[in-house]
Amino acid sequence: MFSLLDTLKMGAGIAAGLMLYHLYAVAIGYPSAAREARAGYVMLAEKTTAEAKAAEMERQRDAAAEATEEHRKRLAAAEASEQAARDTLEIEIQSYELQLSEKNRACAVTAADRQWLLRH
Repeated sequence: MFSLLDTLKMGAGIAAGLMLYHLYAVAIGYPSAAREARAGYVMLAEKTTAEAKAAEMERQRDAAAEATEEHRKRLAAAEASEQAARDTLEIEIQSYELQLSEKNRACAVTAADRQWLLRH
C-alpha cells in the first residue's frame, strides 16, 4: 500500500504538525492554562465585587443609623423647646390673671382665646 518513502513523509508531516502546534501553544499559551487562569480571575473578581458590595451596604446602614440618631436628638430638643415655650406662656397667662385679680378686674379670656394663645 504505502511505500517506505510515503510512510516517512507522513511521519515527517505529523511531526511537523505537532511541532507547529507546540510552538503555537507556547507562543500564545496553552488554552487549558489560560482557561484555568481566567476561571481563577473570575472567582477573584466575583469575590472582590461581593466584598465591595458588602462594605457599601454596611456603610449605608451605618450612615442611616447615624442619621436616625441625629434626627431623634433633634426631635427631642424641639419637643423640649416647645414644652418650655408652652410652660412660659402658661406662667405669663397666670401672671396676667393674678395682676388682673389684684386690681379687682376680671379676665375675660375664654377657653377658645386660651387655645388661640397657646397655638400662637
